[in-house]
Amino acid sequence: MTTRRHFLAGLVAASAAPRLGWAAVGSPAYLAAARAPDGTFALHGLDASGRETFRVALPARGHAAAAHPARAEAIAFARRPGHFALAIDCATGAVIRRLAPPEGRQFNGHGVFSADGAVLFTSEQRAEDSAGRIGLWDVAAGYARIGEFDTRGIGPHDLRLMPDGETLVVANGGIATDPEDRTKLNLDTMAPNLAYLGAGGDLAELVTLAPELAQNSIRHLAIRDDGLVAFAMQWQGAAGAATPLVGLHRRGAPVTLAAAPLAEQLLMQGYAGSIAFNGSGAEVAITSPRGGRLHRFDAKGNFVAALSRVEICGLARHPDGLLASDGLGGLILVGAGGPRALSKTASAWDNHLVPLPRP
Repeated sequence: MTTRRHFLAGLVAASAAPRLGWAAVGSPAYLAAARAPDGTFALHGLDASGRETFRVALPARGHAAAAHPARAEAIAFARRPGHFALAIDCATGAVIRRLAPPEGRQFNGHGVFSADGAVLFTSEQRAEDSAGRIGLWDVAAGYARIGEFDTRGIGPHDLRLMPDGETLVVANGGIATDPEDRTKLNLDTMAPNLAYLGAGGDLAELVTLAPELAQNSIRHLAIRDDGLVAFAMQWQGAAGAATPLVGLHRRGAPVTLAAAPLAEQLLMQGYAGSIAFNGSGAEVAITSPRGGRLHRFDAKGNFVAALSRVEICGLARHPDGLLASDGLGGLILVGAGGPRALSKTASAWDNHLVPLPRP
């Protein structure tokens, strides 16, 4: 298991020798960042039973990660707004490269590899006006930056690769922020959107919300194998509103919004932290660490059930349903038979569980 000592020793370029596949580090199914009881941070590999397969120390709090489709190689993104992302050899703990955005930019916590693993796409914004950018990095060239393009929105956060392997979908949150302290600067003029972009940056489709939901920031994404996109939102308007926090979209069709019954919706406190389809794709769920709730919906947006769990946030598909994590170190399986504890650690899981690409 890789430790903090390995991280400090490995903050150099990795060896030119061929890198190992994910089987060499225990065939993890997920990546997740966490904070240990001593205040240190790490990126963890987890299998479908919740067992840790590897651990690599991080220099500061992590947010999400991106997994290379073939090699045991991951990008660990700093808590946004971030100014570093680490390309890590998960088999050795060596840092292949510490990525830094161009001057006047910041990483926004998420990224994704191209289908062949040749290019890394990173979610970024310009400090001066929060205009969204996608950074492009050449993996074979040691993560050399090779370009960027416009996200067609303000404050992008999550981004995913569509099943066609050629289209990116970007959650443009719509919030302009102060680069120093993250003060929100434009809540009265927000314009979140969902942007579908070609790998070269061309706009394929732009989806916006109704004017009354313009303060519903689009934050996180989940993609079903058939191309159905689910997005999670965070309300930036007046407190106490029971606005929907889930959207479902298929290319060329209108958005379907999903909300729980009023009492449950209010418990979410206007905040969805993660979103995922379950293993069969028949359901989609969101979590709220603020409300301590998990809400399940069917794929048409109908409410199915709620689960109460303190500090729940991370969420990912699982062969038997959904895997969820919480800030108290718990991993639970949410399946047809209800929730079941898988494991408990002393570490506090951060916001996201990132599923590895399916073989």
